[in-house]
Amino acid sequence: MIHVNNVTRQHGPQILFRDASFQILPNTCTGLVGPNGAGKTTIFRLITGEEQPDGGEISRPAQTVIGYFSQEIGEMAGRSALEEVMAASARTVELGEMMREMETAMGEPMEPEALDALLTRYGAVVEEFEHRGGYDLEARAQAVLTGLGIGPDDYQRPVESFSGGWKMRIGLAKILTINPDVLLLDEPTNHLDLESIVWLENWLAADFKGALLMTCHDRDFMNRLVNRVVEVANQAVTTYGGNYDFYEREREIRREQLLASHRRQQEMLAKEEEFIARFAARASHASQVQSRVKKIDKIERIEIPAEQRLAKFDFGEAPRSGDDVIKLEGLSKSWPRPEGGERSIFGGVSGMIRRQEKVAVVGVNGAGKSTFLKVLAGQTEPSAGAVSLGASVNVGYFSQHAMDVLNPKYTVFDTLQAVLPNASIGVIRSLLAAFLFRGDEIEKKIANLSGGEKSRVVLATLLARPLNLLILDEPTNHLDIQSRETLLAALKNFTGTVLLVSHDRHFLRALVNRVIEIDHGEMRIFEGDYQYYLEKSGRN
Repeated sequence: MIHVNNVTRQHGPQILFRDASFQILPNTCTGLVGPNGAGKTTIFRLITGEEQPDGGEISRPAQTVIGYFSQEIGEMAGRSALEEVMAASARTVELGEMMREMETAMGEPMEPEALDALLTRYGAVVEEFEHRGGYDLEARAQAVLTGLGIGPDDYQRPVESFSGGWKMRIGLAKILTINPDVLLLDEPTNHLDLESIVWLENWLAADFKGALLMTCHDRDFMNRLVNRVVEVANQAVTTYGGNYDFYEREREIRREQLLASHRRQQEMLAKEEEFIARFAARASHASQVQSRVKKIDKIERIEIPAEQRLAKFDFGEAPRSGDDVIKLEGLSKSWPRPEGGERSIFGGVSGMIRRQEKVAVVGVNGAGKSTFLKVLAGQTEPSAGAVSLGASVNVGYFSQHAMDVLNPKYTVFDTLQAVLPNASIGVIRSLLAAFLFRGDEIEKKIANLSGGEKSRVVLATLLARPLNLLILDEPTNHLDIQSRETLLAALKNFTGTVLLVSHDRHFLRALVNRVIEIDHGEMRIFEGDYQYYLEKSGRN
């Protein structure tokens, strides 16, 4: 379907990849992986034609319809949510209008030759209209919007009234509704809750009939969908068969094989160079020396790619708190409604969070999970009831909106220094280096950081303090899979107590030993891990 053949691309002096080749075949789902800055977005832009290769070629059939969802969705205004989604299928709408005009023309008298020509054109238009799913366009747009959490009550809402995260959902719905032959998705799960992620996963697996190429930081999502992985790293593009877990295992095997080959080659070169050095001055060995010089000159040296830098989260030994960490007594929270009155988020909650528990707070989007964490962290007052912290409890709170707790005018270094005013420059630099801020990067302004960089700064500020209760609202947002795995390992080793909201199912399965579900203002507690919760709640 799409063939990338020996493509080379560089941005300024930076070579992204040389002689890259891979294919996007019908009915395949391919994961696109690699470190930040390696060239994944460039791959997308080359396929869509937004960028041109410096060498090689990209070929695709002329009628191939490509849908590309990126994190830059542009401005949205002047339409309802449903109209905005359907507007992305402008060609399909145009074809429908052409069909109606032709059908009207067919009812008028005309010469047989003209009628034959009109019927030929009509047949071509109908074929393309059907190929693009024109007959069920509106129904498809509604189904996709609903699946992504925007229900019938919001179809006619002005698109400009939605927040940035919800506009991202509308942008994703636009691309899915196009019904493309090739679907390019750049981090489609970033702004979705767990229910929407599961819906999208099922839709792509069962309803989408085209080819898919995507980047994603959600390991479960990747594992359940992709059957091939394309890695962009170290100026090369490498294809692996299988899902993400297979890719990780196979990449490690290939690296071990490469290291072994490199070691054998270095040993052989050392022997040859030793022979040359020993006998270079002897006329009796001149031909042998010359032969070996030519031999090693012709050998293609095996190069070991640089290891990807990884963050090293380590919360260290948490100070001892009392066994009873948080006591909840008749806890309730309501928000005022714009039309008057109040909307209950949760009510009448009583219970205890105990030392060293790892607790997940779950529930559908809008159920009040983040509000619940804010109340526990003391960021907002409960409407009724009380939250009592136990003896010697030191709380660290991670907001899913990193700018809530970061000063945009500060640099990365300033931010950590404010938390550790008595620490030396060396200590602060070392801590920031563990979170991949090195050299001049520590002088970056908070306002100029990416979402992932802001998350790492906030995590660094938590690590810098002696905490024994971590309240984390979507800590994995914007972190890549490797950083998520490192954070997961650190939280598993953390000797304090953790409460968290996360839509990463792999993260929850591997970490939590207790689950609190918020549903329609009520709270249910499951005394078991995340898999136990799924089975008992019927959400498995």
